[in-house]
Amino acid sequence: MKIGLYFGSFNPIHTGHLIIASHVLNETNLQQVWFVVSPQNPFKQEHSLLNEYHRLHLVQLAVEEDTRLRASDMEFKLPKPSYTIDTLVYLKEKYPQHQFTIIMGSDSFQNLPKWKNAPLLISDYEFIVYNRPDFVVTNKHEASVTILNAPLLTISATHVRDNIKAGKSIRYLVPDKVREYIEANKYFK
Repeated sequence: MKIGLYFGSFNPIHTGHLIIASHVLNETNLQQVWFVVSPQNPFKQEHSLLNEYHRLHLVQLAVEEDTRLRASDMEFKLPKPSYTIDTLVYLKEKYPQHQFTIIMGSDSFQNLPKWKNAPLLISDYEFIVYNRPDFVVTNKHEASVTILNAPLLTISATHVRDNIKAGKSIRYLVPDKVREYIEANKYFK
């Protein structure tokens, strides 16, 4: 099976993430997208993140009605912080029957040379890159890349968290089940 890996903190998952995943599935030959919840991104402060199991549960709620989407906790089993190359090596061993492609925004793609074992990532994996405002995709890395103009919303997890802290509504920014769970558990307050 051809699977796209969408890595992120998902702190929390929001409608923009889901729109991108759906668009990638509609516009490529991928059969599934796995939301890989990163317990600790090496580029983010750990204390700013909701517990990884809570974030995973929110992703599960967001994707439970779409069989093309899956929440993944695979990085929970690996050393922290989470490095994409380590996850991919683990996946290759565990699921040799699948072909994995990395999904990312053009902002992350331009920072690829800073990633752990970047030359190996670039030589061994395919990338699907969606354009983000103000980040033009240039493939100076000579990676195997498909560039998509995905429908983008200027929603960010930071915006969602800021609305919660300010007592503002997050309806329509996140799926209803996610919003209800966040509100019931008073997350991000």
